[in-house]
Amino acid sequence: MFCSKCEKDINVAPLHIKKVIIWQKIKEFRCKNSLTQKQVADLLGVSPQSVSKWEHRESYPDITFLPLLAAVLGCRIDDFFA
Repeated sequence: MFCSKCEKDINVAPLHIKKVIIWQKIKEFRCKNSLTQKQVADLLGVSPQSVSKWEHRESYPDITFLPLLAAVLGCRIDDFFA
């Protein structure tokens, strides 16, 4: 593997990086629990437009919302990542 900044060979073990798919999971768990965007927004204290933006990859929820978001959607924080 080469460092793109210095073009030196770096011996690094392959990293298993999880892809963020929170937008997809929010919608999946919201629908699974028969919740509207407004209901989720009300439970989190945010606007329905915020939830819509999260589901359409226009923005991401603040990291401080993840525990509450997971509780509202009936999942674990880990479930937001693949």
